[in-house]
Amino acid sequence: MRTVFALLLTALCCNVAAQNAELSSYKLGSGDMITIRVLGEDDLKREHVRLSDAGSISFPILGEIPVKGMTVGGLEEYITAHLKGRYLVNPQVNVSIDEYRNFFVNGMVEKPGGYPFVPGLTVRKAITIAGGFKERASRDKFNIVRDDDATQTPRRADMNTPLRPGDILTVEESFF
Repeated sequence: MRTVFALLLTALCCNVAAQNAELSSYKLGSGDMITIRVLGEDDLKREHVRLSDAGSISFPILGEIPVKGMTVGGLEEYITAHLKGRYLVNPQVNVSIDEYRNFFVNGMVEKPGGYPFVPGLTVRKAITIAGGFKERASRDKFNIVRDDDATQTPRRADMNTPLRPGDILTVEESFF
């Protein structure tokens, strides 16, 4: 019994660690909404700040910060380093994501358009959010253009392919 419990606990810990690793590697981009808090410094708190089209934010004392492509941890480190010494002795900065940027679904779905991203999103879930397949939709031909792909190359996907914020999913038409 102890061995089974130990194995279950190990599996749970590994799963949590994998999820945390995935979240910590998330790169901020235009359209994300974040909150920044500096412990004990209410005048430096910025709530529900949406990243501009340039992927930047305005922050007291530091001015405009280009955050596009940074992780949440990277932004915390940046703000901490730039506040330390100049303004605060030992700043403790916390950045959280309030809302991810939209993902987009087009092609042969009932309601094409942009939708709010939620972690754990797959092609199957995105199609459901977009109202499901149209009658002539292919059930196995999907393309994704990743938001972080500079070449904007469509890549084949299946129903279980994960989507990320800013991705564009296209559901192809079936000819038979």
